[in-house]
Amino acid sequence: HSVSRASPNLTFVPACLPPDPMEVEELQHFVSNSKRLFVMTGAGISTESGIPDYRSEGVGLYARTDRRPVQHAEFIRSASARQRYWARNFVGWPQFSSHQPNKAHLVLRDWEKLGKLHWLVTQNVDALHTKAGSRRITELHGCTHRVFCLACGDQILRSELQEHFEALNPTWKAEAFGVAPDGDVFLTDEQVHNFQVPACHKCGGILKPDVTFFGDTVSPEKVSFVHQRLAESDSMLVAGSSMQVYSGYRFALAAREKKLPIAVLNIGPTRLDHFASLKLNSRCGELLPLIV
Repeated sequence: HSVSRASPNLTFVPACLPPDPMEVEELQHFVSNSKRLFVMTGAGISTESGIPDYRSEGVGLYARTDRRPVQHAEFIRSASARQRYWARNFVGWPQFSSHQPNKAHLVLRDWEKLGKLHWLVTQNVDALHTKAGSRRITELHGCTHRVFCLACGDQILRSELQEHFEALNPTWKAEAFGVAPDGDVFLTDEQVHNFQVPACHKCGGILKPDVTFFGDTVSPEKVSFVHQRLAESDSMLVAGSSMQVYSGYRFALAAREKKLPIAVLNIGPTRLDHFASLKLNSRCGELLPLIV
């Protein structure tokens, strides 16, 4: 996979100062002392790849728009909600799926190859860690690049579904206005009115992206698996997440209980600031490459 060699896309990155040499030294010391590092990433690691997040001050979607992500119950219950979701997703997919990993994703992949990174858990659904080459990874909230049937469980690639959408909607056109962290775009109800949504080709069931929507929960099996990886680790690094969502925050609480040192790299405050061993207010793609 190609990685942009150009300067990072900072449209959706909050303003911050360059890394302080003392902070670089502190993080270097933290990483050097770790033998089995457990890393958790959030939307803030992908903003430099041009994908907006929801919560960043001033530049996040919550700050700039009244947009809210789709709710799990609404998607399950309402055919019109599914039509709206898939129409927006269909328009946004070509751009969203073309985003490439940035320097921060590559550094974490390299740490894994060196045996430094024991396990990586991402709260993102953008597949950028996988594109970068990370293998010891759990996608906590799933991945938009996969789709499954709610009835029979059959899985297909999201790129394959795009072809089904195109076949069903040969003359349907809509212009996108901005892309969200989950690949969604802004469309009016009028625009989505005639959009046709395919059913599962095996059983006729409802197709859903393989992601945990807001209001849904991560499976107990996945949570247990991540707790096991954390139990094998000796330190925790949180990169690009304010940890406002409990599904990720619980692992930081577990790390604190185990008395693991915790470093946080995030622009702006997080839920861990009062108990982290180290808090760094820098861009992931600027600070992580400085660590050897």
